[in-house]
Amino acid sequence: MPNSFEAKSSLSVAGSEFEIYRLDAVPGSARLPYSLKILLENLLRYEDGATVTRDDIAALAAWDPAAEPCREIQFRPARVLMQDFTGVPAVVDLAAMRDAMHDLGGDPARINPLQPVELVIDHSVQVDYFGSDIAFAKNAEVEFARNQERYKFLKWGQNALEGFKVVPPDTGIVHQVNVEYLARVVFPKPLDGVTQAYFDTCVGTDSHTTMVNGIGVLGWGVGGIEAEASMLGQPVSMLVPQVVGFRLTGKLAPGVTATDLVLTIVERLRRHGVVGKFVEFYGPAIGALPMGERATIANMGPEYGATCGLFPIDQMTLDYLRLTGRPEEQIALVEAYAKAQGVFHTADAAEADYSETLELDLGEVVPSLAGPKRPQDRVPLTEMAEHFPRALAALKRERNIPDGGPAKAIIDGREVEIGDGSIVIAAITSCTNTSNPSVMIAAGLLAKKATARGLRSAPWVKTSLGPGSMAVTRYLERAGLIEPLKQLGFHNVGYGCTVCIGNSGPLPEPVSQAIAEKDLCAVSILSGNRNFEGRVHAEVRMNYLASPPLVVAYALAGRIDIDPYEDPLTTDAKGEPVYLRDLWPSEDEVNRAIAENVTAAEFTETYADVFAGDERWQALDAPHSRTYDWPESTYIRKPPYFDGMTLDVGTIADIAGARCLARLGDSITTDHISPAGAIKATTPAGQYLIEHGVAQKDFNSLGSRRGNHEVMMRGTFANIRLRNLMAPGTEGGITRHLPSDEQMSIFDAAMRYQAEGVPAIVIAGKEYGSGSSRDWAAKGPRLLGVRAVIAESYERIHRTNLVCMGVLPLQFLPGETAEGLGLTGEEVFDIVGLDDGRAKAVEVRAQAGDGAVKTFRAKVRIDTPNEVDYFRHGGILHFVLRKLAA
Repeated sequence: MPNSFEAKSSLSVAGSEFEIYRLDAVPGSARLPYSLKILLENLLRYEDGATVTRDDIAALAAWDPAAEPCREIQFRPARVLMQDFTGVPAVVDLAAMRDAMHDLGGDPARINPLQPVELVIDHSVQVDYFGSDIAFAKNAEVEFARNQERYKFLKWGQNALEGFKVVPPDTGIVHQVNVEYLARVVFPKPLDGVTQAYFDTCVGTDSHTTMVNGIGVLGWGVGGIEAEASMLGQPVSMLVPQVVGFRLTGKLAPGVTATDLVLTIVERLRRHGVVGKFVEFYGPAIGALPMGERATIANMGPEYGATCGLFPIDQMTLDYLRLTGRPEEQIALVEAYAKAQGVFHTADAAEADYSETLELDLGEVVPSLAGPKRPQDRVPLTEMAEHFPRALAALKRERNIPDGGPAKAIIDGREVEIGDGSIVIAAITSCTNTSNPSVMIAAGLLAKKATARGLRSAPWVKTSLGPGSMAVTRYLERAGLIEPLKQLGFHNVGYGCTVCIGNSGPLPEPVSQAIAEKDLCAVSILSGNRNFEGRVHAEVRMNYLASPPLVVAYALAGRIDIDPYEDPLTTDAKGEPVYLRDLWPSEDEVNRAIAENVTAAEFTETYADVFAGDERWQALDAPHSRTYDWPESTYIRKPPYFDGMTLDVGTIADIAGARCLARLGDSITTDHISPAGAIKATTPAGQYLIEHGVAQKDFNSLGSRRGNHEVMMRGTFANIRLRNLMAPGTEGGITRHLPSDEQMSIFDAAMRYQAEGVPAIVIAGKEYGSGSSRDWAAKGPRLLGVRAVIAESYERIHRTNLVCMGVLPLQFLPGETAEGLGLTGEEVFDIVGLDDGRAKAVEVRAQAGDGAVKTFRAKVRIDTPNEVDYFRHGGILHFVLRKLAA
């Protein structure tokens, strides 16, 4: 391998020798932001004269902060991280690739991860049971019964695929397990007789992979398709990004939490615009910012739109590694390596060059919520009483919802009144905040003060606690805070991704009936990161993000339309009003509880045997065969991507005679395109399951059935809140087939177009594909016959996923929109001038029913030469498979 800059060197740590590639060997590298130094080291280590050249390394070292991204590099992450919703279809694809490799005359065993892959089963638990001591056990039991087919398949993957590890169910959420255990920060790897040390980097099939940025690890979310290619040895092709520096100064005021801080950061960065950019946090406040706060801020990278939100390695990082039970030799390596590479952050460290900088004085942050349907829509707590009526009125106008008034319901033998603004779900849900002891302890202390006053949560509120990892349960128990939380209904419901992803389970029947009877705008409040329409629960229209202690406080109130500073939350047994200030724990109380109860023992006990699983996992009978035998299943089916595939490579041809399947507005998320929540019996997905003998009670969720393309095709564009302008006045996956003008489901129309030999397109507005890095939001449209999407702008991951599935992303030119061009979606579309992928722009011709033709130009968003190759092959998996088979 070339070593153009003579960067290869050695590092001695506690008697052990490591091979490293020194950054200071490259002139100009000292001024680079931390994230680009990590990329530079990656290029130095993988320099081969072909995919990585001397010029690539020199160009990165000479990075111009002010320039638009234009230099493509090939990045090879140290490892791949998966959760089961996105991991199952990835392993399904690998199994199908093994079959295809056999059909092409190759060795199926060549299809293996070439980088370490760790999958955490965490997205399948649902909150069916809550508010009792048996909730966790019963939810785990139901989860296992529902998902045995999927779990057997994943265990087959663990048996058959080299370098593939599975963290079994009921252990923890993937991001928290990554931060607390899996992340190495500096990766030691035996290679060719030496042990290399290098920056730990990862890509993950969940957009909140960015949480690991909090402990100095560069990682971000990618689609399952891109992750599979990375596992199979393909580099992540990327343009060297702009890097935004976010300078933090000052100190949070008493009563202000990390959640308030991150909601403020989300608001500011969304307003500024950081999509496709790296964000790095620096400044004098960093050294005193605890790791829990850093992880909270890093977790919400997707919400502020950045590829990553990176913090430096410093003494706080080392302290956290020690707290979470990492071996002392690993901590010593992290410290020595970071210092040798000049990236160990200290108070007097020189500031890097950044493309842009922002600044926030932490003292300016105030308690806040965000909602009712976007995480960037922050509302100061003092303004909630005024905000909510406006938000409610706007929603009712937008959705044409009548004023039905409150409804009465009988709950536990007591008549209660539920109305607009009633909180029906209050969830301390795993992910954003549960890795942060300060807010979890604060929630427990608030519960303790509330129970001392004899308070209880409002009876119509479905309460739940998803601790994120067993370590959290251990330190809450040690602090004596589990029981007070239970008394308010916040029992542990499971170790996994719950309410934030829509796994909130059914509402109590009286509550559900009350909402339906009066068409109420009910509310959820959750400590997670996602509150998009239709995501938390199909019956809950308005959703607010908040810190864990505020979730508990609002559960007591049972309503969102109060001023917690002026209005009482509730009254105690004596009829005395109880205010938020009466219950809120002091900073000293929280810090003392953390110091006394959050210790390394909680973490070492939790992760002592993390891959073993419980007796149910160990009893699973999974095959050890090289290829999968694809038993009859409604969970796992062999996908059709490789049917009839040959070694011949196609061309990128123009598209003629296409029809618009959906014309959509702004901020269409991957939730809108590929929902992950409940399956309704009346939908095409539900009808498919019924036809295959599945009872409605066993439908499970769309997310859990991602290994079955038949279900997922039918669930594509089926979000209950999707508004397709092709079918005005409707919500859900409805469109009009043309030219018949018949109204039908999007799935049925797509199948009819395919039978007629008519290609389909989708037209959309700004931020198409924002939200989770969901591969089925690209796979589903491809299987529906969508050949192209024309949008005003794209979220980074989704645009890449479209290319990697062979769906053409086109972008309206600046200042142009579908509405401005007079497009109705009823036209017949021709897309001309692709020039086998070489074109930077194409001509789109839209012919209306009366013969009139509108012509406009659109930008081709196949952004890199690698992407052209992927697209020409029909997708990235086909590209990899042909390369391995050849």
